[in-house]
Amino acid sequence: MSREDRRAQLLDAARAVFVASGYHAAAMDDIAERAGVSKPVLYQHFPGKLDLYLALLDQHAAELEQRVRTAMRRTSDNRARVRAAFDAYFDFVGGEGQAFRLVLESDLRSDPRVRERVERSVGACIDAVAEVIAEDTGTTPERARLLAVGLVGMAETSARNWLDGSSAVTRDEAVRLLSALAWRGISGFPRHNEVAGATQSGSATAAT
Repeated sequence: MSREDRRAQLLDAARAVFVASGYHAAAMDDIAERAGVSKPVLYQHFPGKLDLYLALLDQHAAELEQRVRTAMRRTSDNRARVRAAFDAYFDFVGGEGQAFRLVLESDLRSDPRVRERVERSVGACIDAVAEVIAEDTGTTPERARLLAVGLVGMAETSARNWLDGSSAVTRDEAVRLLSALAWRGISGFPRHNEVAGATQSGSATAAT
């Protein structure tokens, strides 16, 4: 097995143990046993449990950010963008192995290295949404970011609640309902080119 493949195998094992037991209860012995390797092999790749956790956190935080950025840039249709953003969160939360818990429900937030990574991940997703809102509406970066905080928070919280609850609502219906709710709010902000066109039309009428 190549070094890269072995590392991926160890990370998969660590994710399963961390998700099942939480960081504090997880043991390197458990991770090595799940991976089917000796502890010396595990320590060759990761000096300690925190190193394993941080590597997983970086991996899945980057995955979430990429999902959101792809959703924002895949289309210029804003209604479709809103739905795609909810899709991104529901796909991430519903992904195999419940890796989302390492990013969104970490029991190690008291560690500054973990907290910084989690906050950076959430901030990157907010920035991705805010950039599109600012471009399309022409609103200030501060206002665009506040709107993005609301949308991202809604997508994250609703996706986690849907997964953990006993709701009979299907995944697709949940996305449809929530994206419709969000769209009714965000669609009230006119697109930048529409504002510019209205301003130019008004100026032309006044001049006439």
